Amino acid sequence: MMLACGSVHAADVVGVAFVHGTGKQTDARTEYWQPGIIDTVRAGLPNSSNYTVINCDFEQYMWKPETAGCLAGQLTGFIDSRGITKLVVITHSNGGNVLRWILSNPTYDSRYPRLIQTISKVTALAPSSAGTPLADAALNGNAFESSVGWLLGYKSDAVRQQQVSHMATYNAQNLYGTVGRPALPRPFRVVVGSDVESAVWDNNSYCGGYAQNVGLEFTQNWLDSCSDGFLECSSQKAAGTLWFTDKARTKGAEPLSHNQSRRDCFGLGTLLRNDLTL
Repeated sequence: MMLACGSVHAADVVGVAFVHGTGKQTDARTEYWQPGIIDTVRAGLPNSSNYTVINCDFEQYMWKPETAGCLAGQLTGFIDSRGITKLVVITHSNGGNVLRWILSNPTYDSRYPRLIQTISKVTALAPSSAGTPLADAALNGNAFESSVGWLLGYKSDAVRQQQVSHMATYNAQNLYGTVGRPALPRPFRVVVGSDVESAVWDNNSYCGGYAQNVGLEFTQNWLDSCSDGFLECSSQKAAGTLWFTDKARTKGAEPLSHNQSRRDCFGLGTLLRNDLTL
């Protein structure tokens, strides 16, 4: 049963955590998210200094000490150091799977129950909840393997985890939130990226990096028509509940590529900021 998160009360100390996707991060604020989206979002906090940016080794399987263990440690340290009583967690891509592992397995680590109690909601940006065919292709050595390497990090355990068949097994046996499984104990609200635009004459194609969007439009050829260049919309929506699909709320009804959904593109940062204390 999902626990009610309720509205934020005056006595609550609200914090926000940014959880990156696949990769080993040491400066995720600059190299993964970039300061623009972080600073826009944290401006919506009663105390804008109550935020943290996670830096963990997400090249490993989600349950590993370097992955979920690292995430639990950094979140717990943040809660303790700032006295956080309500924590909003914003994840991107595979970071949503790592957070779902914690929410789904409270007895796995002694830190998990307290984290689950403190988390008020999760906003999952383009989560890879059902994996991606690109992970299968990269591991199988398809012709375009080198073209997706920059996106996937090549043949890491995290890429193996995000194979479609592997995620189906994890969702059926280890994780909550998908159809036919128990609900997650905290709201897990999804923002879906539905398309990629990379026309050289379109200024919107440059948000988040033009070269990256060109690459994502290439990989989109191996995915469903509704995809962000890395994940099909069906994968992004496989767990939790839909908050919105990009064009429904972005400025100019612009789509969010997989790279743009971790950047302050088309008003995304403002949408996340305004949602913090609701």
